[in-house]
This record gives sequence, C-alpha cells and structure tokens, in this order.
Amino acid sequence: MGRDQQLRENRLVFYAQDVARLDGELDALLELSNAKAALLIDKEGHMVTRRGEAAAQGSMDSIAALVAGSFAATRELARQLGEAQFTTMVHQGARDSIQLQLVGDRTLLGVLFDERTNLGLVRFYSGETARHLDSILADIHARPAPAGAGLSEQFGADAAAALDSLF
Repeated sequence: MGRDQQLRENRLVFYAQDVARLDGELDALLELSNAKAALLIDKEGHMVTRRGEAAAQGSMDSIAALVAGSFAATRELARQLGEAQFTTMVHQGARDSIQLQLVGDRTLLGVLFDERTNLGLVRFYSGETARHLDSILADIHARPAPAGAGLSEQFGADAAAALDSLF
C-alpha cells in the first residue's frame, strides 16, 4: 500500500455534502431524544461535526479530546475484563450527563442531555443514529479519491528542484 493510500486509510476527508448528511442525522437524534447536543468525534479527539446547544462549561473541542481520551482509557479496562471493547459509556451527573457510543471503528457519538429527557430515550435513538452514521461513514470511506488528489511519484524530486532554483 502506497503512502497516499495509507494516509487515506487513516483519515477521512469530509466534503460539505458529507457534513450535511451527518448533521441531518444528528439533528434528527436531538429532535427525537430531546437531548441538548450531539457531537461526532474521531477517535483521535478531533471534532467532525456538532449540533445543538453549546456546552455550558468548556469548549466543545476540549470535550471532544476528553471524550476520545476517555474511550481510549476504557478500551484497556474492557481488555482487562475480557471484552474486546466497550461500545457505549454513560457519565451521569447531577444536572448534565453524556452518553458516548462507538460508531464504526473510527468515530464516537457523544450525546449531552439533562433532565428534559431520560437515558432510555437517549440510548434508543443514539443506537439508531449510530447505525445511520456508520452507513454514511462507510460511503465516505468507500468513495474513490478524486483524480489528482494524491502526490505524484516525482513530488519529492520536483519539490527539491524548486527549492534549489530559489537559492
């Protein structure tokens, strides 16, 4: 597998229409579950997209990074208990709660909710949404790279020649 293909395997590229499809699923989740916010995060902690109310404390980017870290730590706990991994986690607070769910093998769905709804509704609709998101992400992953999107075999030599001509 070439370097370009390896990079593509490790990262997804999202176009405006992709984010619109993902946002539509998150909007439906929020409407059906009456949750406050929904976040789609890659496993490295980068925000893919978010919908709903902003978090009361802290930035959503910080929350995304912490969610990914929490899932990474829990993966080891699952292994210690003989599980391949835990696919769903809930952190319940006095006022606000968050459910985290694995979507496919590279993204996480975070749903922030409060007393306006209950965990059962959030769990049910998050499961449905995760299946829809996984299908969208599979479509994105299967999409061929646009023509000319990768680096040519001569890129290194061409770049070195261009730099040499500057100096």
